[in-house]
Amino acid sequence: MRRKTDYLFLRAGSRKWHIKLQSPDKRVEKSLGTTDRREAEILASPMIAEHKRKLLEARPRLEAAWQHEYEPGREHVGPDGGRIIAMDRELIHLDLSGRVTGRGANGAPAWAMVGLERRLGIPVPIISPNLIGMVEASEASRPTLAVKNGDDAIIETYLKHAAVTGYYEREARSVWALYRALTDSKPLKDATRDDGRKLVAHFEGQNLRSASIRKKIMWLNAAVNLAIDEGRLKFNPFAKIVPALQDKVKRLPLDEADMKACKRTLGQLDKSDQLLFRLLAATGMRLSEAFAIDGEMKERGVRYVIVGKKTEQSERRVPLPAAVLPYLPKVIKGPLFEGGARRASTSKRLNRFLNDCGIVDPRKVVHSLRHRAIGYAPLVARKMSASDC
Repeated sequence: MRRKTDYLFLRAGSRKWHIKLQSPDKRVEKSLGTTDRREAEILASPMIAEHKRKLLEARPRLEAAWQHEYEPGREHVGPDGGRIIAMDRELIHLDLSGRVTGRGANGAPAWAMVGLERRLGIPVPIISPNLIGMVEASEASRPTLAVKNGDDAIIETYLKHAAVTGYYEREARSVWALYRALTDSKPLKDATRDDGRKLVAHFEGQNLRSASIRKKIMWLNAAVNLAIDEGRLKFNPFAKIVPALQDKVKRLPLDEADMKACKRTLGQLDKSDQLLFRLLAATGMRLSEAFAIDGEMKERGVRYVIVGKKTEQSERRVPLPAAVLPYLPKVIKGPLFEGGARRASTSKRLNRFLNDCGIVDPRKVVHSLRHRAIGYAPLVARKMSASDC
């Protein structure tokens, strides 16, 4: 069930209500100048209505358009060597002597998909240029999916072989579809690294960092490597195509002031997110590790969980800190946190929570809780006796 969006919030250290409006382009936060929630709702109502109207206008939709046969505002050379003066909707044909020999339409009615170009990051062509054909055979004029070929089978084989599902499957398919769009479905057997670099250029145009680009292209790289192992391909156009740039953001740990701000406003989160935040802060485990908890063990009276499936070396036992025990079930007998769509949005949700707490440094994110815990580990170790280790 989708949670209802709450546009109002209290900023840390302030009693006045604020409004936050999130759109694909920007995030707007503004004080409403009142401590009364009901008055704040009245003041925010027109702003929320306008925000929803803009979101609705930005949704992809089909609109009537006109597809030009010749670029308007220019003079063109006709098939017979004469001149064609192209206007917005009309063509004027001239012979070699400059005499007008005829007039005609500059193109035909068509349909255009509006609002999709910004999401895809690539131009969306006008569809159904022949209005008569669209009326006589509307099914034939609809946009169709690209015909599957042997390359699609390579991707499908990899997804099944590597058991890629959920969010990562959708991401892999999206990157594959983008490659086909950027290269006009060029077969992988004929592709070069320059074709692969078209993906890199596209993602760089979205201001993604090299590490993020490498993660997205990783799916195609791995799929082609599997195909090479099975003798279906001989060359990988996605191998080593992302420049090794020093553009990685150095994450900072949350400091004491940040943690105090979070504790003051922790009640804004639901019970599950509150527990998750406390667990991450107290143990330093990764977000994915917390979602993997599905039971607990006990030794010498200490409750602990086993986490760490990223690598064999990362698997470890993590004691459940005393500060978190009051918020945990008496015995963990199943998944501690809901997975699925909730897991995919948790990082964004907790990062928004940090922003609401006044932590706006882009180097401080929910993963900063792990950096904070790791930073304290040497201090704690020096205070422990040999018998405690």
